[in-house]
Amino acid sequence: MSFDIHFLEAAELATLLKSGAISPVEATRSMLGRIAAIDPQLRSFALVTAELALEQARRAEREIGAGRYRGPLHGVPIAVKDNCFTKGIVTANGMAIRSGAKPDHDATVVERLRTAGAILLGKLQHTEGAFAEHHPTVAPPLNPWGAELWSGASSSGSGVATAAGLCFGSLGTDTGGSIRLPCDVNGLTGMKPTYGRVSRHGVLDNSPTMDHVGPMGRSVLDIAALLCAIAGRDESDPTTSFEPTPDYVSLLDGDLRGLRLGVDRDYNGKGVDPAVTAATEAAVETMRSLGAEIISASLPDPDQVIMDWMPHSAIEMAVAHEATYPARRAEYGPVLGAMIELGLGQSAVQYQKYILRRNNFRGQLAALFRSIDLLAIPTLAAPAPTNVQMATLGEEQDSIQRLTRFTAPFDMTGNPTIILPSGFTAAGHPMTFQLVGGHFSEDLLLRAGYAFQSATGWHKRHPAI
Repeated sequence: MSFDIHFLEAAELATLLKSGAISPVEATRSMLGRIAAIDPQLRSFALVTAELALEQARRAEREIGAGRYRGPLHGVPIAVKDNCFTKGIVTANGMAIRSGAKPDHDATVVERLRTAGAILLGKLQHTEGAFAEHHPTVAPPLNPWGAELWSGASSSGSGVATAAGLCFGSLGTDTGGSIRLPCDVNGLTGMKPTYGRVSRHGVLDNSPTMDHVGPMGRSVLDIAALLCAIAGRDESDPTTSFEPTPDYVSLLDGDLRGLRLGVDRDYNGKGVDPAVTAATEAAVETMRSLGAEIISASLPDPDQVIMDWMPHSAIEMAVAHEATYPARRAEYGPVLGAMIELGLGQSAVQYQKYILRRNNFRGQLAALFRSIDLLAIPTLAAPAPTNVQMATLGEEQDSIQRLTRFTAPFDMTGNPTIILPSGFTAAGHPMTFQLVGGHFSEDLLLRAGYAFQSATGWHKRHPAI
């Protein structure tokens, strides 16, 4: 191998693997070497599965050489968030309490990635219990665009490893923004699919009616391939949908003619940094130039559902941890422990009000998608927050609501969103925007994202590391 491969898109690597220009073993050894050299500083991996990866790579090499090509992930080295069960491999979920826990089966998404021929490089670090902060015993992953920058939560390791060229794609989970926020601050493409599109079987619960498993990568083509592999009905998860799963990769094209793109400039501009507003507006104009019809839209008022997200999520989190909390309270970090206590303190009447308001907002949002196809919004109100800023976030009364203003509402409704790099600040820090769709509109989101990336190059920039 005479050139570095680590910043190739997964789709580009797949072409080389299929042709035999690079072997899966070469690609895997290259990535393991890069992880060994760089990740001690970045801390994105909770553990590296080097022996398993090489075993899977040798199998992929034999199969591709024999003409048994499985598809665009065959032989591609990827990694998964450490809340996804891996048989016989520690799945700690970012928690000291699970530091030695080895599941006896794989999560459905892990099993499906293996069936697609992907190579598992390891498990990616994340916040404790996939909530907001890392456990005090865990050193948080460092953002490759700048160690002073926030690496995102909760899928911090997934964002850092993918952006730093330590894997060709990853899985994250999203309950209030935990795929989209790491994609934003690490400059990645990602998707929070429709609730029920991807199985949660074998993925540890955070808040199970809001938990979404989804792909994170370098391009729309990459996340389309990952979604193709993991999506679909799973009898082990009764909340998965019977909706058919399209071949997302084959549907991608650059034509947006006839697309009705909604823009709510009041929602997009309220408390938003001018650099983010400008990047989002520029993205909308790019989509107009590709044929989209831009329609002024009015999102149903999200303020109450944003405020409800935290206590509603906290109740579900308290249930998720009832086997070990409060019995082993001392082993929990202060932030996750406080969230569970918040949940334990809610009344049944309060919970019913959260459910009613959530259902009403979901219905109002569904009505909006009768007049538009997609909605364009920012991901974060301000670009690239620093670790210092995030450390003092909780000191301001409505800080969490501001942080999750453009993410949490769509976990409450289960709508799919795609995250797309849209520019850089004057300091060279990445920004993204989101497209939101109606339920099970992943094909349309991916097509729109592919068209946008075909006309722009923001997703092709990488950190100097």
